[in-house]
Amino acid sequence: MSAILLTVGCSSNAVDAPPPTIDPARAAESPPAAATPSGEVRPLAGDAQAALFDADTGSLVVLAAGTDDRSVVTVVPATGSATPVELAGTATAMAGDGEGRVFLSTKGGYFRFDIATGEATKVGVEGQDGSDFTAVARRADGNLVLGSADGTVYTLASDTTVGARLEIFARVDGIVTQGNTAVVLDRGQTSVTSLNPEGTKSEQALRAGRGATTMAADTAGRVLVADTRGGELLVYGVDPLMLRQRFPVPDSPYGLAVSAGDTGLAWVAQTATNTVVGYDLATGTPVEKVRYRTVRQPNSLAFDDASDTLYVVSGVGAGVQVIPAAGAGR
Repeated sequence: MSAILLTVGCSSNAVDAPPPTIDPARAAESPPAAATPSGEVRPLAGDAQAALFDADTGSLVVLAAGTDDRSVVTVVPATGSATPVELAGTATAMAGDGEGRVFLSTKGGYFRFDIATGEATKVGVEGQDGSDFTAVARRADGNLVLGSADGTVYTLASDTTVGARLEIFARVDGIVTQGNTAVVLDRGQTSVTSLNPEGTKSEQALRAGRGATTMAADTAGRVLVADTRGGELLVYGVDPLMLRQRFPVPDSPYGLAVSAGDTGLAWVAQTATNTVVGYDLATGTPVEKVRYRTVRQPNSLAFDDASDTLYVVSGVGAGVQVIPAAGAGR
């Protein structure tokens, strides 16, 4: 692992040149499920792009592609039928506040989605009508951080205004936060970068394996990264950004979720084998505790700490898998 030096060269065109990149890694194309998935599988239309669990409403929220350039947000309650809501546009990523609201990045701004009512409101960011936002996260102070396809990170000062912007990435593929520190994933540079609380500069930037694809933040101050091409789970501390743990995870690790607290599990989906594994990170070296068979293409994971329920969402329309007491077998 080496630090990434973000410098400007001597050429007059250097400032306009994009940073060097590699072909971004992707999840493996999963084979048909060879065994009955653990738990219960509930039908869910569409190919899921992302999923999260909202503690306030006790609901799973899934983002999927729809028709006619309109994404669909589906609310899956603990009991009862799922409720799909079509957005007035395409959403690329989502983040929740844990209090019944979800924020979804889109061109020119974001959607604010109320889980209980199903109401989606488009919020435009001033001066950014043409920006293709590809990532979103929410800080502890309530401000959103948006990332764009052209490699810019925008830290908002209000619902609609930009407080700071930083243009050092090839593309912003993911953002998570620990407190008011945002950590940015760039798949093309296979890097993770932490920003200062003001959002004006990079604090640290590190190479993340051979092909990082997804990130998740836990309540113990860690950031987890799936190195899909390199076959590893990478675990970072944020203050400062530092690689704390790395562990081999074969079969194209991709989807990530975390249980709460220092004793919670880190969940990693192995897309090449339709498997999800729960790792204990408490000892300093990840230790496998539980393993489950999943639905085909387990690209998205979410976890409900109150009920110890793991949700595995298929990226090819094979439904959402609900595994109750998922950590009990440890």
